[in-house]
Amino acid sequence: MRLSKDFSGALRTFAYFMASGTHYMLEGVDYLSLYGEDPSAIEQVYAIFANVIELDEEGQVLNFTYAQRRATDYLRAWFDPSFKVDPPYEQWETALYGPPSLKDKI
Repeated sequence: MRLSKDFSGALRTFAYFMASGTHYMLEGVDYLSLYGEDPSAIEQVYAIFANVIELDEEGQVLNFTYAQRRATDYLRAWFDPSFKVDPPYEQWETALYGPPSLKDKI
């Protein structure tokens, strides 16, 4: 089974705006330096995005904007301690899962 084209497009779009420093939900937040200085913050953003995004039975993304908001709020709070993520993150949203084996199964 492959990930859907809809999910692939959602991930690509999110990754582009995160990597280019132009994500509209992070306007005014200079987060690009984290890629070299504190990549674990960026890792957490992608984990939140991946944990929160939902797909229907056909692989269509149901909550792209919400998944982006939950992910980008993490960086906004990172840079602005007075910013409160609402609702607060639940453990499942911020969970970091281990990678698969580096040896392909096929």
